[in-house]
Amino acid sequence: MPDVEVVRYSRLDVKARTKGGSMTKRFARQVVLVVSDSLGTTGYEVARAACGQFDGVEIAVERLTKVNDADVVEEAVRQLLGEGRALSVLYTIADGTLRAEVGERLRAMDVNGVDVLGPAVQALSESSGVAPSGIAGSIHRTDEEYFKRIEAMEYFVEHDDGRGADDLDDADIVLIGISRTGKTPLSMYLAHLGYRVANIPLVPGVEPPASLFSVDPEKVFGLISTTEVVSTIRDRRLGDDMSRAVASDYADPERVRSEMDEARALIKKLGCIAVRTDGKAIEESAAEILERMRRVRIGRERRREHLDAQSF
Repeated sequence: MPDVEVVRYSRLDVKARTKGGSMTKRFARQVVLVVSDSLGTTGYEVARAACGQFDGVEIAVERLTKVNDADVVEEAVRQLLGEGRALSVLYTIADGTLRAEVGERLRAMDVNGVDVLGPAVQALSESSGVAPSGIAGSIHRTDEEYFKRIEAMEYFVEHDDGRGADDLDDADIVLIGISRTGKTPLSMYLAHLGYRVANIPLVPGVEPPASLFSVDPEKVFGLISTTEVVSTIRDRRLGDDMSRAVASDYADPERVRSEMDEARALIKKLGCIAVRTDGKAIEESAAEILERMRRVRIGRERRREHLDAQSF
C-alpha cells in the first residue's frame, strides 16, 4: 500500500507521513481521502476548498497517490472505516477503466465518493469529439509552462527580501512593503504561477534602492495593512523576552503606524498601486494584483490599436 500523507488538518497544526504504508490514528474522525493515479494535487485543492466551507470542524485530508489498482483504494478505505472515521473520497483518475472500477468499489462499500475529473473529461470529449488520452499526470508534464515556473521560482529566490534589488529590469512584478505585510509568501505564490517577482522591504532609516524609481510603476505594488494586524504579527514573531529586548519597539503600534505612513508616502511618490493584505488570503491578494495587470495590458493594447489606426 502506498504512503498516505496527511497534508492538511483543519484548526490543528498537525503534519505527518506514515511509514510502511500504515495510517496513523491521531487525527479527526472526519476525513477526506484524495485518491489519484498521479500526484493528487488537483483533488487536494478541491478538498481544501471544500473543507474551508466548514469553519471550526476538524477535517483531515489524506492523499493516496500513484494508484494503479482499485484493490489499493479499497484497502485504504476499509482501514479508515475500521477506525470509525466518517469518510468521503475524492478521486482524480485519468484512466477511464480504473476510474470506473474505483467508483464501483466505493458504491459497494456505501462510501461517499466524488469523481472530480471524470465528468469534466466526459463533457470535453463530447463537445470536441476527441477521445481523452487517459494518461495520468498530463498536467504535470515538462513543457514550456513548467520551465517558466521553475525560472520564476529561481528569480524569486534571487530577489526575495531585497536581494538583487539593483536589477529589477526582468521582474514581472515588484512588491514593496514594511515588515510583516506578506511580501515573501505572496511573492512565492505568484512565482509558482510563473511570474518573476521581486520584493523589497521598506525599512525605517534605509533609502529604497534607486532602481525602484526606474521600474514601470504599473508593475510595482505596495502592500499595506492595518497597524493592529502588523503589530500583532510582529509581537507573535518576537516570542521570548530576550527577543523582545533586542528588537526593542519592533512591534510597538506607534512605530508600525509611522512605518505605514512612510510606506504610503512612497507608494504615492512612485505612482504605484496599493494593495491591502489584511484579512485576505494570499490567493485573494494575488488575484487583485493579476487583475490589475490584466487591465493595464488591455489598456495598452487598445491604445496601441488606436495609434495604429491613426497612422493609416
